[in-house]
Formats: sequence, C-alpha cells, structure tokens
Amino acid sequence: MKKLDWYILKKILVTFVFVVGMFEVIICVLDYADKNDDFIKNELGWDMISQYYITFIPFIAGLLTPITVFIATVFVTANMAAKTEIVAILASGVSFRRMMFPFMVAAVMIGCASFYLNSYVIPDANKFRLEFELQYLKDPFYNTDKHIHLKIAEEDSLEDYIYMYRYDVRRDVGQSVTLEQIKGTELVDKITARQIEWNDEEENWTLKRWQRREIVADGEIITEGTELDTLLNLSPEDFGNKERMWETMTMTELNDYIRLQRSRGADDVHIFQIEEYIRYMSPFTVLILMSIGVIVAARKSRQGTGFQIALGFVISFAFIITFILARAIAEAGSMNEVLAIWMPNIIFGGVAALLYRTVPR
Repeated sequence: MKKLDWYILKKILVTFVFVVGMFEVIICVLDYADKNDDFIKNELGWDMISQYYITFIPFIAGLLTPITVFIATVFVTANMAAKTEIVAILASGVSFRRMMFPFMVAAVMIGCASFYLNSYVIPDANKFRLEFELQYLKDPFYNTDKHIHLKIAEEDSLEDYIYMYRYDVRRDVGQSVTLEQIKGTELVDKITARQIEWNDEEENWTLKRWQRREIVADGEIITEGTELDTLLNLSPEDFGNKERMWETMTMTELNDYIRLQRSRGADDVHIFQIEEYIRYMSPFTVLILMSIGVIVAARKSRQGTGFQIALGFVISFAFIITFILARAIAEAGSMNEVLAIWMPNIIFGGVAALLYRTVPR
C-alpha cells in the first residue's frame, strides 16, 4: 500500500460512511412520519421508539450496503476525474488496473464487514425490531395453512409423522390430527384425534377424542379415549408467524433451522435457503458494483460530476430491480435457486467486464 492507495482508500471509506448516514437520516425521518400514528395509538414512549430505531438503523444499513458502496464509488471517482487526478495518476505510469487496487481493498473490507454484520449482528437486532412491528405496527397474525404435514422424529428405522387439517394460533389448537409411526414402508402405530391442544403448564400436547391402532404380528390393537397427553418434537412456535423470520436468524441459527425443516419435509425450507444464498452473494455484489462505479466515473465528463452521479443512481436502481426479480424467480421455483440469486451478479459482472474495455489507459 503506497501513499496514493491510502489516499483513495480513505476517501472511499469516508464517503461510504457519509452516504450511508445520509440515507439513514432520510429513511428514518420518512419512516417515523409514516408510523407516528401507530406510535401514538399504542401510547409508546420515547424509550421504546428509540430502541426500535436503534435496531432499525443497522437493518437499513445492511440492506443498502451494495447500493451505497456504488454511489460512494461513483462520487469519489467522478470527483477525482473532475480534478484531473485520474489523468495525473495514469500519466505517471500507474495502470488503470493498479489504480483500482485501493478500491478493491475497500470493497473487500466493506464486503467482509457487511457479511459479518448481516450474518451475526443484525439478525440479533432484528429479533426486537420484528417483534415490535408485529406487536404494534401490523395486524394480528392468523395461520391460514391447511393440510399440514410434518416429520417430527426419526430414530433407528422408525419415523414419526404428524398431519393436521388446520392449526389455530390464537388458541394453540389443531384440528383433525393424525400421528403415524412408520418402520421402513410399514405402518406400525397410528393415532387419530379430533383435536390436539398445547398445555402451557406441562409443556406438552393433549389429544382429545382419540383412537389408537397398534399393528402387531397377529393383527392390531385398537384403543380410544377422551384425552391423552403426549410429548412431541413440536411446539406452537412451529406454527407461528414466519414472515421475515429468516431476518432474525444468525447464520448458525439459519443453518440449524434449514436442517430441521429438511428433516421434517417442510414446504417453506427454500425461503430460508434463499436467505442463506443472498448472504453469501452480497460481498461479491459489493466488489462488482464498486468495479462498475470506478469504470463509469473514471473518465472526465463534459456533462460534469452531476451527470455521472445521476448515471450511478440509474445503474443502482437497475441492480435493485434485477435483484428483486431474481429473488421472486427463486422463491417461485421457476429456476435453480442458486442460479437465480446469483443472476444479478452474473449480469452486472458481465457489464463490468464489457465496460472495462472502455476505460482510459
């Protein structure tokens, strides 16, 4: 790292922090104006509101990091080009590729910091933020899922499954329940019940109006009753509101949850896998967008710095639209999830490679 490298690195990091702070102030003011009626209606004090925004700020910063990196890069590079600093650097014998080195160092630093924050720090902050929003800002949650199938246990060659027609999260009661134990391809035990109800005090489940069929060598044994307490590898939280639940999970928690849902054969596991792919993809997005930003703004423009910054915003919004489309495609299952999530990086990586041919030498 030479003096020139430290000069550029300092400029890009300081500008990045400034741009993030500017966006944070604008978004928080607009968000407060939008939610103020809800704060008043719920009679929330400044302590609760301030704690909410303390967790809201890092969430927004993590969300906007790739775009703010790009805007900061365009601003710094365009300003250097306007002052003919880039011309002087290239005229001194420094190649354009070498000049990009401190920008790439900054991208790696920001990308690594962003990955760590998005994977471990911000999810912990999101636990309070999402709980606050669900309690004070959103309508009550009602589980509308029907025909719920879950694998709840596996030991040796025995596998336990549960089916219920519907689950009421307000009363923690499931309707039309079937518990099955299967060995290989053979049914060995089956319990059907009109209802299953969670018992908070005992922390177990109670089956109501149940019937049990045990398959034995010479036939089957049928028993029935009014109530039957049972322990299951299942809790009411498994039927709770999973909207943006992945945002509250650290990378370790996310991987553990994905393994659990896979073992249960859950239908929504791909949503959490997509979140994992996005977290791994984001640092590379920072590198690609910073490369494009340097290339786009390196040439001195007759229209001035303002035009280059405006162009930077246009490319930023193009990336946002591409990312939103890619995520929607991945969630719909219309394409391989990994390929769909990486599609914005592939497209804009190709754009960066094409633009590199036009840079001043």
